[in-house]
Amino acid sequence: MRIERSLDALNFFLADVRDGLGPYLAIYLLTEQQWTEDKIGLVMSIAAGAGILAQTPAGALIDATHAKRALMVAAALVVTFASLVIPFTSSFVVVAGSQAASGAAAVFFAPAIAAITLGIMGPKAFTRRIGRNESFNHVGNAFLAALAGICAMKWGPIVVFYLLAVMALLSIASILTVNPTLIDHDRARGLRDGESKAHDRPSAIRTLATSRGLMIFCLCCVAFHLANAAMLPLVGQKLALQDRNQGTALMSACIVAAQVVMTPMAILVGRKADSWGRKPLFLAAFAILPLRGVLYTLSDNPYWLVGVQSLDGIGAGLYGALFPLIVGDLTRGTGHFNLAQGAVITAQGIGAALSTTLAGFIVVGFGYSAAFLTLAGIAFAGFVLYLLGMKETRDDGELVPPEAAAIAAQ
Repeated sequence: MRIERSLDALNFFLADVRDGLGPYLAIYLLTEQQWTEDKIGLVMSIAAGAGILAQTPAGALIDATHAKRALMVAAALVVTFASLVIPFTSSFVVVAGSQAASGAAAVFFAPAIAAITLGIMGPKAFTRRIGRNESFNHVGNAFLAALAGICAMKWGPIVVFYLLAVMALLSIASILTVNPTLIDHDRARGLRDGESKAHDRPSAIRTLATSRGLMIFCLCCVAFHLANAAMLPLVGQKLALQDRNQGTALMSACIVAAQVVMTPMAILVGRKADSWGRKPLFLAAFAILPLRGVLYTLSDNPYWLVGVQSLDGIGAGLYGALFPLIVGDLTRGTGHFNLAQGAVITAQGIGAALSTTLAGFIVVGFGYSAAFLTLAGIAFAGFVLYLLGMKETRDDGELVPPEAAAIAAQ
């Protein structure tokens, strides 16, 4: 139970550090620095681009190293510094550079947490623990969003940068509570017990290039993030333009509403993904995206926008918990679980980077409704691809490691 508590704390405090400043940065630059939407989108795309370049090497490094905790500590320190720089500058170069550094550092968190979890819990208990990981991640996001909204009403949107830095420092303390001796590093990279010295293990290139399922999953992830990444920042901009003083508080309300829904979705995945399968749950996550895109165009009322944003809790909650499970299914026994995570996250990062830039230019040229409808169309195409091209990935043949069975029984 002690390792469970350590993983709980780690996921709670890393929640917002993993995702970065995101829509809060967009609001700050729009309302405090008077930047245009396309310029804001470019900064966010630069940050995402840095993450894209770092993601696959990060996954390979996590596969290879036993110093997973040290990597996470170093990444958290970079995110802390990048957050504290923003309030003291309005320079495009400095803002873009700090966010690029933060984006590159943040890519280590998700695959490292998944690797540590797999290394400790084993493949079968992995589903249950990933659901719990994501639950605490969403609770942490909701907590900081609520705190940011309250503090921003008194001190302005600048307070968010300091709060994120504090969370990054607390995440370092949580990382250090994870007992490194409990991590089986061969299991953490996707090997079955006793396979660490296998000579017929697939090469990294072969693993990534010859798996049809992994290629289709990559394309679906690109479509998901191309459609999803820009939606919340666009909603935040619409809210800020209606009420500049309440923009950050309303953005926090959007995030809290979504996170409240994400938590039970993550729990649902942890409890049912093995019995129901991955595919129906992932399709449900995809189906929410085009619906949100259409609903955003129906009204500019702040309460309507916040309500529609809560639907993101279903899609993102299911997606976030299912992602490492599906990658684990597709790379089982290869020894390249974290490399594959990195490669797929790189693919989805391309979608996210293009999303904010694409949406920014569409807003400037045609308005917010056109941008939302374009994103909805992309999401629907991704849904069809997964429905027709992807098979169920669940494997019922894995055994539960004894230590993971004991924890799960508790």
